[in-house]
Amino acid sequence: MTVTISDIMQTSPVIPVLVVHDAAQARPMAEALVKGGLRVLEVTLRTPAALEAIAEMKNVEGAIVGAGTVVSAEQFKQAMDAGSEFIVSPGLTETIARPIIDSRVPFLPGIANAGDIMRGLDLGLTHFKFFPAEASGGLKALKALAAPFYQAKFCPTGGITEASAPEWLAFDPVLCVGGSWIVGATHAETETRAHAAAGLKA
Repeated sequence: MTVTISDIMQTSPVIPVLVVHDAAQARPMAEALVKGGLRVLEVTLRTPAALEAIAEMKNVEGAIVGAGTVVSAEQFKQAMDAGSEFIVSPGLTETIARPIIDSRVPFLPGIANAGDIMRGLDLGLTHFKFFPAEASGGLKALKALAAPFYQAKFCPTGGITEASAPEWLAFDPVLCVGGSWIVGATHAETETRAHAAAGLKA
């Protein structure tokens, strides 16, 4: 069965957005997150260790590992070579979208306005990352954007906190949120935070 971006977005209410500086920490971090109930992990390509971290996390049973902050076709290729199971981009251009769509890899592109969503719909996409969520007007802005685009589903990311996540998740077009607050100072703390995030209900 082909896994879709919709399937991935509905696996758990929060997708941890991970900035990994040391690949040696990747596997124990992923193990703590999965044990806490968060199986979908987005590793941002913001550090030299990111691609190795993706490959390490892929070894954790139950983990669904993807690459975030993908901004070029070259990065897409590198992310796939590392074993990424889905791709997240901060924005949406046809140049970045075409090769990903053609590959049939689950794809979550970033959008911030109506033009972005219309571009995505033209490309056959219906699932988007609302980014940066709080800086782009917050939940009020997303509700205004979602109204004319009834077919669209969203993963707000950027400025979402443990306190604000339930309000976002209560909005029906929001399937999940992206969060950077999950990883703690220790793996035990990460597992505890993951468990709390996995229990967030709309």
